[in-house]
Amino acid sequence: MNENAFVVWDDRYSVGIQLIDDQHKKLIELTNDLYDACREGTEAVAAHFREAIHGTVAYVKYHFAAEEKLLEQVKYPDFAVHKKEHESFVIKVLEDVKEFEEGKKFIPNVFVRYLKDWILAHIAVEDKKYAEYILRLKNRPN
Repeated sequence: MNENAFVVWDDRYSVGIQLIDDQHKKLIELTNDLYDACREGTEAVAAHFREAIHGTVAYVKYHFAAEEKLLEQVKYPDFAVHKKEHESFVIKVLEDVKEFEEGKKFIPNVFVRYLKDWILAHIAVEDKKYAEYILRLKNRPN
């Protein structure tokens, strides 16, 4: 990954589950793509950002579904809370995307910074919680 990128993956974000870590890396890549789109000229921002934002929203939904399926399978006790966080985030992002699509006041780089901050905080706190739970399950004697 590019060391000069807006967001750089760091192993401290790893939850120790390859599938989830790979998806988190993809979210960071998409966030960087959105950030790059913000830095282009006005027309380029509109075209590139529109494409990038829709791709990011689709991938976020895909990732959340995969994560939630995993949490259901392991009977994660805080599943409902975790799912609710995902739902609240998606609602906020979709509201922002709608404002962007309708030409309302929308500042792309503020949106991208929100995306970055939420994703990194969510991984560092909430995703680490379920990772610890899964690790305890794996290490539990049968």
